[in-house]
Amino acid sequence: MSRDCDFLIVGGGIAGVSCAESLAICCPSASILLLTESSVVKSVTNLVPIARYLHKFDVQEQNISDIRAQFETHVDQLEYINSKEHWVRTKKGLVIKYGYLCLCTGGSPKLFNSGRAGKEQEDACVIGIRDTDSVRELQQRLGQAKEVLILGNGGIASELAYELKGVEIHWVVKDSHISATFVDPGAAEFFEVSRREVKDDEEDDKEPPTETAVKRIRYSEIVSSENDESKQKAALGPDWHRSYNLRGGLVNQGRIPPRIHYKCHIDDYCMHPDGKGGLQIKLRHEDGHFEELNCDFIVSATGVQPRHDFETDHSFNISQDGGICVNEMMQTNLPDIYAAGDVCTATWSPAPHWFQMRLWTQARQMGSMAGRSMAAAFEGETIYQDFCFELFGHVTQLFGYPVVLLGRFIGQDLGQDYELLVRCTRNKEYIKFVLQNNRLRGAILVGNTELAETCENLILNGIDLEPYGDDILNPDIDIEDYFD
Repeated sequence: MSRDCDFLIVGGGIAGVSCAESLAICCPSASILLLTESSVVKSVTNLVPIARYLHKFDVQEQNISDIRAQFETHVDQLEYINSKEHWVRTKKGLVIKYGYLCLCTGGSPKLFNSGRAGKEQEDACVIGIRDTDSVRELQQRLGQAKEVLILGNGGIASELAYELKGVEIHWVVKDSHISATFVDPGAAEFFEVSRREVKDDEEDDKEPPTETAVKRIRYSEIVSSENDESKQKAALGPDWHRSYNLRGGLVNQGRIPPRIHYKCHIDDYCMHPDGKGGLQIKLRHEDGHFEELNCDFIVSATGVQPRHDFETDHSFNISQDGGICVNEMMQTNLPDIYAAGDVCTATWSPAPHWFQMRLWTQARQMGSMAGRSMAAAFEGETIYQDFCFELFGHVTQLFGYPVVLLGRFIGQDLGQDYELLVRCTRNKEYIKFVLQNNRLRGAILVGNTELAETCENLILNGIDLEPYGDDILNPDIDIEDYFD
């Protein structure tokens, strides 16, 4: 079996679908094929501007049958790429000849301590959260669980620590504060204080749930096909936790504040000696002392690694973090092959206010950029890198608060040569400015996101803020009137 196409995109996540949608707009008469391992793909909806170049959006699950009007789709898994002759082979033996290829295969979870010899029973109690199937498994196990250990300190771990109900939580982090991937110690303290003081007033927390099936609040008609042969199911969206009933076995309890274990890691774990199931965990703290605790299972949320489990006739240039190296046009070192999203690593000289983080926001931006670059190459045109790569920006939600991150928001790569200005209103807002040479280099906005566009302008325009001093964050002064 074989087929031809002008553009082949591999991967049905945000990067892949964004790439295909950009190509459909730029080259409406070209043949575009999206090769995906799942019958469910992800697309961006409800795109809302927060600032001039910053947007928040929802991720919608769509069945591939609903998008075939824009471009063709095929459910299969990539096995081999022949870059010289411009064709690929899938697991089922289909040969696809392409003009241009974009790899958007995403990332796979870094599972804690998986595959230990002789520890299969213990490893079965470790769940890695990445796709819809793994969350269904989590939901099923939660129904009987009373104690759970969350390992990790990124977005998924933070969401789980806040969203799990009716279960005791041990949260093991390697850092000195929570959510270190996204926020500084000050914002982490703000979240912790708010979490302790603000009572959960949701009435459904006071009664046991009336249903045990998966609750998909938004896209209830879309589920992964039971006939999908691939182990790689549909990846999670940024609001994934709102689509599932994450309640444990303590039916009369609502959200229970997690017990946080700072600056430590799991040294060892084994099945509990009482034979009733569950794990006995041995934690090793940074100062060398040990701590033992029990839990029903471990949720491993320790990040992802670029996924490129296919063969090629020539090797890609691979970065130290395992990603496929791409230039500012999202091109790899192999002819007419591009990459976008979690699978790739940006190797161009970045703008002063931008850096790569493997987030949904950048997956969309990179996918769109790759689509425009491929279309330009197809049409023989010249384009320039999108302006979104001038400034890092991300919109998310942590512990019930809206969060906007801009620029070098925790002083990334600034050394010690910067100063901080902070405004904090208990249980309401946390705002931090990162200044270098009296110019704004980054910002964290928690609770109050109305300053996002002003901060964006200040960072990009490099305005000298020395005349304003500490008044730049004075709540009695509306800085939007100054700089907008």
